[in-house]
Amino acid sequence: MKKIIVYVLFIVILIFTMPIVFTDNFGKTEEVANPEVEETQYEKANYGDLSTIKLLHHETGEVEEVEFDSYLYGVVSAEMPASYELEALRAQAVVARTYTIYKIVNGSKHENADICDSSLCCQAWISKENRLARWEEGTKEEYWRKIVDSVDSTSGRYVTYNGQPINSFFHSNSGGQTELPVNVWGGSFPYLQIVATSGEESYNGYSSEVVVSKDELIQKMLEKYSNFEIHFDEVNCIQILDLTESGRVKTMKIGNVSLSGVEARSIFGLKSAKFAFEIVDNQVKFTVTGYGHGVGLSQNGSDVLAKQGKNYEEIIHYYYKDVEIK
Repeated sequence: MKKIIVYVLFIVILIFTMPIVFTDNFGKTEEVANPEVEETQYEKANYGDLSTIKLLHHETGEVEEVEFDSYLYGVVSAEMPASYELEALRAQAVVARTYTIYKIVNGSKHENADICDSSLCCQAWISKENRLARWEEGTKEEYWRKIVDSVDSTSGRYVTYNGQPINSFFHSNSGGQTELPVNVWGGSFPYLQIVATSGEESYNGYSSEVVVSKDELIQKMLEKYSNFEIHFDEVNCIQILDLTESGRVKTMKIGNVSLSGVEARSIFGLKSAKFAFEIVDNQVKFTVTGYGHGVGLSQNGSDVLAKQGKNYEEIIHYYYKDVEIK
């Protein structure tokens, strides 16, 4: 009789403990089979009337309607390398969002679109398909996750001055100091001041050279100025007359023509208006520092600041003065 009671008790205990055993084992199996950390899910902002962007593709003339933050995926991935620090990418996302809002609020230059995908006109943009195709295998998933995170984690956030979205200019490399907009386009904004940026020297855009023959220089100048003349045997046939506060060429003279450093940059295809020159034999060599117009946020500088531990808000406040991030 005792044997029967013990046997029954054993069966009962086994029945009640089996679910615990199997549940514990199943949980451990699931944990091993799915070691990857899931992407962080962020709450999407409600953009109201701006929820959809009318994007003009400048090469085809086609206008495409794109959800705002999805549009920014293409902007951030076109404007800043995904290898950069996440906080730098987040700063770029907020600045790009602000730039887009500013253009829409203040009137688009495009008749049937809010903004275009050309960096020469508005800001660059690339489709996800084309972006992924250009990244190396093994980086595609990681890089795209960073792009999406930079936009989604800052969804709805933009930069204001006196309650209004700012004209949030940005560029690749400041060459050590950013520039005042008055020296580039003639306008001025109180939040865009000269800012020193260290650490940009290690980036490819910091220094470059452009060499043109004397004949090429003459031809390029004649394309812009039909009355252009130059005598290379004269000592000061080319001279820099004045620099801006940030060290860029403000005015210079080439032959009988006076022009701005910004114009010279355009004529000779220089990466920046911060340059020096020398005439060597039959050539004119321009030595250039920095990449871009130099106004506002430096993308290389942002990556430097992010590596120093700055978050995206601190980066934005560094480049844009007396602003708020809403």
